[in-house]
Amino acid sequence: MSQPADPSAQPFPLDPLTASEISAVADILRRERGVVPGAPGAPAGWRFASIEMLEPGKAELADFEAGGARPARRAEIVCFDRSANATYKGVVSLGDQRVEKFEHIPGVQANFTVDEFAECDQLLRAHPEVIAALRNRGITDLDLVFFDTWTYGDAVAPPEYRDRRIGWSDSWLKAAPGANPYARLVSGLHCVVDLNAMELLRVEDEGAFAAGEPAPAVMGEYVPAHIPERILAASRREPLKPLHVTQPEGPSFTLEGNLLRWQNWSLRVGFNHREGMTLHTVRYRDGERERSIAHRLSFAEMIVPYRDPSPDHFRRTAFDIGEWGLGFMTTSLTLGCDCLGEIRYLDAVLHNSRGEPYTIAQAICIHEEDDAVLWKHVDHDIGAEVRRMRRLTVSFHVTVANYEYLVYWRLYQDGNIECEVRATGIMVTTPLPAGAPNPNGTLVDERTYAPFHQHFLVARLDMDVDGPRNTVVVSESFAEPIGPANPHGLSLVVTNTPLRTEGEARQDVNFATQRAWKVVNPNVVTGIGAHPAYKLVPSGAIPPMFEPGSPVLERAGVIAHTLWVTPNQRDERWPAGEFVNQSARDTGLTRWTAADRPIENTDVVLWYVFGIHHITRAEDWPVMPVDVVSFWLKPFGFFDRNPALDVAGSPPDACHTPVAGAHH
Repeated sequence: MSQPADPSAQPFPLDPLTASEISAVADILRRERGVVPGAPGAPAGWRFASIEMLEPGKAELADFEAGGARPARRAEIVCFDRSANATYKGVVSLGDQRVEKFEHIPGVQANFTVDEFAECDQLLRAHPEVIAALRNRGITDLDLVFFDTWTYGDAVAPPEYRDRRIGWSDSWLKAAPGANPYARLVSGLHCVVDLNAMELLRVEDEGAFAAGEPAPAVMGEYVPAHIPERILAASRREPLKPLHVTQPEGPSFTLEGNLLRWQNWSLRVGFNHREGMTLHTVRYRDGERERSIAHRLSFAEMIVPYRDPSPDHFRRTAFDIGEWGLGFMTTSLTLGCDCLGEIRYLDAVLHNSRGEPYTIAQAICIHEEDDAVLWKHVDHDIGAEVRRMRRLTVSFHVTVANYEYLVYWRLYQDGNIECEVRATGIMVTTPLPAGAPNPNGTLVDERTYAPFHQHFLVARLDMDVDGPRNTVVVSESFAEPIGPANPHGLSLVVTNTPLRTEGEARQDVNFATQRAWKVVNPNVVTGIGAHPAYKLVPSGAIPPMFEPGSPVLERAGVIAHTLWVTPNQRDERWPAGEFVNQSARDTGLTRWTAADRPIENTDVVLWYVFGIHHITRAEDWPVMPVDVVSFWLKPFGFFDRNPALDVAGSPPDACHTPVAGAHH
């Protein structure tokens, strides 16, 4: 990411690893442990699955900020020996230039790497068996074929290959060079690959159509040059007039290294291979006090099960964070008009599977947005008082094969925090034989359906509301029965029930009672006698719709509930387990919470599950308009009154641009 404001200064303890630090980690492991990557394309040697900064603990960080010792820079690594199919996890001290820990983790597979994805494509397009299978279907131009490699879960992996590092591939056929690679699935054709040996294990060819039956004529193009003129002409719209967002005096926020300040807010922006962008030490200046709200906010897992048992889709359950990594999938925001206005960017530094660093330019966008009215009242004597809302948005975009996920964290002047995720990109589609049903999807084109699927996102919220000792309270509304004290049935009451153990904290959304959860500090009393809190307001929560014991629920027990709460443990980061690639069972939240540990008045982590129940539409094809889900963290008794009372009014000329000849 960005370097410190002073290039000679040491990185802040929460700053991600620099390119030189990543190179140093790889050199130390090569020297001390023989972790030597093989030559590109060679089926031997080691691969680096991940190299990330090992964040200091809260106490260590607090001591440093109070003037104590600087925490040592250390890196946590996962790598694997391809020849032995063995995964290792370790810790490297950058200050001492030595390996502190290096241990074999038996029976697991590390995350897939981008290099493996590219090498699979190269292997398959040159393999005689694959070429023959495509030729049998009339496909001879390999330049038009795209091979998309996916991971396996244990339940759907071929039993004879489960002790290997394996993947499976779809095959897709472009209509022309430069056309959409995800428009035409070669149905029924899948390849199983040993990723360590980079060897084709078998071709599974189930033949989707009867002999001689043509594939459907699909219009799956979204790039203007490939869309037929008849379609463009049929819905031609007038172009929009220019809309300019300008800040001639510059933005109202400051960015010093990774430290971001704006309108009483301060936080640090982080980044790693698995979570992508992370937010740290989120604080709000209230008068003379810097008050803590959250220590760390991030996404910890994303589970995307396809709800179609057909041969083309029964294998298709993605753990996009654990199996691939949002960081590795982050795209540069130089590639499109992704942000608007006066923007500041942060770069991200990652590495390939040889441990060589590279930079994603402009990986994170920071900018301000106007968001209509913040507060307003019109009095017949006083007149109107109006304040416009300004918000600060910190965002990054991820491309995971066919889908895009656009992640926005927004800070508001009234103390609110919003997290929004937008899903776009291209749906997986499947051609149908003539007359075949499609019960698990929606027809989106000629004899072509898009299967139903779900996107479960897990937000990891390490809250520190006015300090690390918090209690989570479930808040619900109830209508009291009609009676002598409530003759008209108007009485509405709210119950606030502390969650004392992990078992009690397995919570589900309930819109009938408007259930929400407050993170309360019971050790602090505000000026009006309240305990300060931040309220998690759920939205976008979706049910799992899996039977108990189903393979997906066994691997991802986290999706069984909307909310989980755990005592903060540094090694409890991944809700479905650290190693989800080829996993059979969840080794995360369901295992941790089985101990039913106490969670009252302690350092807590909330795990919030939300997402998109995607019942596919023709309007989502051939490229999907964004589907938007979000949740809020809202101050509840954290402030004594509206903290946005001091927001200045906007001058009239800032709200309207006069137009010549217009009447007002």
